[in-house]
Amino acid sequence: MRGSRLLLIGLYLILAESARADELKAGAAKIDITPPSGYPMWGYGARHDAASVGVLDPLQARALVLAAGNERIALVSLDLGRAPTRQSTAVIRARVKEAVGIEHFFLVGSHTHHGPVIELNDWPSPASSYVRQLEQKLADLIIAAAKSLRPARIGFASKEVPFNRNRHSKLADKPVDREFLVLRVEDRDGKPIAHAVNFAAHPTMTEARVLKFSADYPGALAELVEKETGVPCLFLQGAAGDLSANAGESRGPQKFGQALGRHVLTLARTIHCQAPEKPSLRVHEEDFRFKNRIDLGNPLIHAAFAKAFFPSLVDFYQREYREGVRPHLSVALLDGAIGFVGVSGEFFCGHSLNLKRRARLQHLFFLGYCNDYQQYFPTIEAAAEGGYGAAAGVSTAEVGAGERMMDRALLVLFQMRDRYLDVPFGR
Repeated sequence: MRGSRLLLIGLYLILAESARADELKAGAAKIDITPPSGYPMWGYGARHDAASVGVLDPLQARALVLAAGNERIALVSLDLGRAPTRQSTAVIRARVKEAVGIEHFFLVGSHTHHGPVIELNDWPSPASSYVRQLEQKLADLIIAAAKSLRPARIGFASKEVPFNRNRHSKLADKPVDREFLVLRVEDRDGKPIAHAVNFAAHPTMTEARVLKFSADYPGALAELVEKETGVPCLFLQGAAGDLSANAGESRGPQKFGQALGRHVLTLARTIHCQAPEKPSLRVHEEDFRFKNRIDLGNPLIHAAFAKAFFPSLVDFYQREYREGVRPHLSVALLDGAIGFVGVSGEFFCGHSLNLKRRARLQHLFFLGYCNDYQQYFPTIEAAAEGGYGAAAGVSTAEVGAGERMMDRALLVLFQMRDRYLDVPFGR
């Protein structure tokens, strides 16, 4: 009899543990990543290497870790012009994997044009550079979010908004991705854990002549939502390569960001979060290699770019593109219905519009400036139209590179739903 009771207790514990493993879990964290003043700012070539002189508003990083079954991902929003380099990403990945076992994350730069240059790692000093400190902070951030994992419910809401415009095309039917997509995660008691918003528009509302660090409108958005909810709000930049803000009467980064923040709160109130019965999470990452449209190893071309920007930054990109343009693709699928696609560059919105239409998902988060950065990826038709963002000087990968990455992302998303299983995940 006693043996039977012990057997039943053991079986109960196994079933209880299995039930817990099937739960969706979430954890979030936030950290200040404001750099010291006195070093070049990222975003405007005309500033060259003019040093920053202060801080308008602090730069933040926010993380949301989602866990389902044996898989976990971290969504990380950064008040930076770009995501960390491939070298920094590898350092962060190694530290996070060793500490909490997470291998996959989406490091998403907001693309503020008032962040620091992070291609160079010799300031304030080579011995203690901001980039090395940033790597440690981002690893610590993800680890902290992972350690706060708890059973969670999740929900989504989206709407089309008139708050962005196509700044590139002169065509009458120019594309614009107007989706404003909000994610809410809460615990079993309905208390919020985090919010995330996916929207596409260049954060260039702070004047270029202001040599102070600022998160621009995404910072004002997040600050307002966090003040109201008390939990981190991640701004996840979309395919903003050809999109600017359309502020209307809400001019300036603070007013515009706060206006968007109020839309986040309004949408969030409509979300009915649910705990999936059997949550699932699948993840895939891979690198590409494309021909380079410009040779920075050519002394004349290098000199021209060094004059337009500044020499040490051009030296970095010469090294980066020496073996071709190597963008990174990150894909995740939650519960077979919610997609996350991260790309390491400034993708034109035609890419996101087409992928969302073709993927046939309930929602798709298109994350630009994610896990490294290789400049602009215009659509083929945008490249044919020409103009800034489509020219070889800033769109370095061969024409059609973006479409090839989108086709691959689409195939992976279908494979994750058990379609096209005869095609391997690996390339």
